[in-house]
Amino acid sequence: MEKLRMVFAGLRHGHIFSLYNQASANPAIEIVGIAEEDAATREVLAKEGKVAVTHDSIDRMLAEVDCNVVAIGDCYARRGAIAIKALKLGKHVVADKPLCTTLAELDEIKALAETKNLAVGCMFDLRINPAIVEAKKLIDSGKLGKIVQIQFSAQHPLLRATRPSWYFDGVSHGGTINDIGSHASDLIPYLVQSPITKIHAARTWRAVSAEADKMNDAGQIMFELENGCGVMGDVSYAATDKQGYSLPTYWRFNVWGTNGMAEFNCLQRSVRCYYLDEAGPVEIAAQESYPELPTYLDAFISEINGKPCALNTQGILLAARNILEMQKMADDQL
Repeated sequence: MEKLRMVFAGLRHGHIFSLYNQASANPAIEIVGIAEEDAATREVLAKEGKVAVTHDSIDRMLAEVDCNVVAIGDCYARRGAIAIKALKLGKHVVADKPLCTTLAELDEIKALAETKNLAVGCMFDLRINPAIVEAKKLIDSGKLGKIVQIQFSAQHPLLRATRPSWYFDGVSHGGTINDIGSHASDLIPYLVQSPITKIHAARTWRAVSAEADKMNDAGQIMFELENGCGVMGDVSYAATDKQGYSLPTYWRFNVWGTNGMAEFNCLQRSVRCYYLDEAGPVEIAAQESYPELPTYLDAFISEINGKPCALNTQGILLAARNILEMQKMADDQL
């Protein structure tokens, strides 16, 4: 089978290097171009030696380089336009989350993907987190009964001193709910196998850092799944910088079913369960990793090759729509 020829459009968020590393190691992919338009970022990349930038213009790279996949890691507010341009040129697209920052961009991305039969991938890597894999098995087994309530927190450190400056310019970021909450919009319907049907509330405000004067660093959301399950979540930059991503409130979930509840977070290697008919908690151990499960990149390649997969363009675009609707609800109240 002929290799996919992938180019990278923008490297202004560190997440994109995870995709770069996976793509570099994947025998189905050949990386044929890398464009970064920001001169300061190019200078840093050259000093670090992480990647060899081939172009200082995304448009010129797309015009000059023979490729069929465009990977997008630019600042959030630029991603939608890059994806639209790539799709118009007949390229498949895979992006860091969030895919875009406006519903208008998403509408155009969806229409182009459908019309041109192109795949849209997203870096939803939490699906193969060990604790989440075991939680998914537990929910699927029915031991918790019908899932009726979920609370989650996804508190990140702000790390103002080391995050790129575009986070805080009031335009390029596009909103904390859309940023952090994108994972939840994908993951929770996947865990419960029930889509989001109603958004009840969304709020964003400046709570943590007075220095982030153009960025609302706190966000909370409340929504409902088709099966009636109620979901409440906090998607804020409320973790302290010194603790970083080590707090138990980093992607922590409490899941209640009619037969009991389970709690877990992405830093642990277990799921703790409390069943109605058992006196004490039951620990379900997770493996260190699950190499047999497809990554987001595996799923993206499978879809391009016409093979059905659980993570696909339709689900990714639906997750993007739901979280953008939540972000808009919060923004409209400001």
